[in-house]
Amino acid sequence: MRILLTGASGLVGAAFSRAAARHGHAVTGIVGGFAGELPGLLARRTIDLGDEAAITAVVVEVLPDAIVNCAAVSEPALVEQDPARSQAPNVALPTTLARLAKKMKARFVHISSEQAFDGARNAPYAVDGATSPINLYGRQKVASEQAVYHAAAEFAATVRAPLLMGNSPGGRRSTHERMFADWAAGKTAQLFSDEFRQPCTADNLAEVLLELCERRELCGVLHWAGAELISRHALGLALREHFKLSPRRAPITAVTRLEKPEVARTRQAHLALDLAPLVNVLNTRPQTLAQQLAGLRVPPSSRDWYFAA
Repeated sequence: MRILLTGASGLVGAAFSRAAARHGHAVTGIVGGFAGELPGLLARRTIDLGDEAAITAVVVEVLPDAIVNCAAVSEPALVEQDPARSQAPNVALPTTLARLAKKMKARFVHISSEQAFDGARNAPYAVDGATSPINLYGRQKVASEQAVYHAAAEFAATVRAPLLMGNSPGGRRSTHERMFADWAAGKTAQLFSDEFRQPCTADNLAEVLLELCERRELCGVLHWAGAELISRHALGLALREHFKLSPRRAPITAVTRLEKPEVARTRQAHLALDLAPLVNVLNTRPQTLAQQLAGLRVPPSSRDWYFAA
């Protein structure tokens, strides 16, 4: 299968290219300014994702059987800082790609977010549950879901993904990589004890996206996440224990949403996803936390600090 991949240098994009190569697919990856090695790519292109003509030209060149969109500004704080800049990759790009996929009769797989929901209730959110995002990032993701549906309903699958774990090419994007950066800089990680997520690894999500490239009958909005719900504070403690770091070297402080109301205002308290119907029809299975931790590496940028003790 010929696959065109956007966001190839990101956490999920890099994982997807490796998974696709293992399964014998030919992946052309679109990257930004990242110049490092990206295993799994047959070819790479550097283009402006805001340039519709350039995107169209690449699609016509590759003639993909599937287009997978992993490009996004995915940090809510960055979206709030520059809404116009994030609108292009978060909404305009998937709209363009969906339209091109339909024209080419190609499969289109797009990543959305659990942040489509407000996190105000404890029950798992179903795929057909009412969306109610509380931050701009969530609103942009919901807008992208709607745009993709209207542009290519019969060709597209959109996956709402959770908090992601994993090893990114640059070593700075995932949950544990950011915690390592704080610890190496002498900072204390402040983590919410009353904010719950259902994390999964980028590698696990990538396998789901790859299956969806091959399962063209699975369309619409779908959910994927890990097998366990955990607080951010408990997740931090589990990461510290996994890497055998002491509380002195890797300090963590528990905070509550009441203590940080200005932060909590745009952060969801409880995001659990109902994985049906996807979990019932795929070969890929949700990972336990132990399985996720087993695949994590010390980030390259923190190795000197980590091995210095």
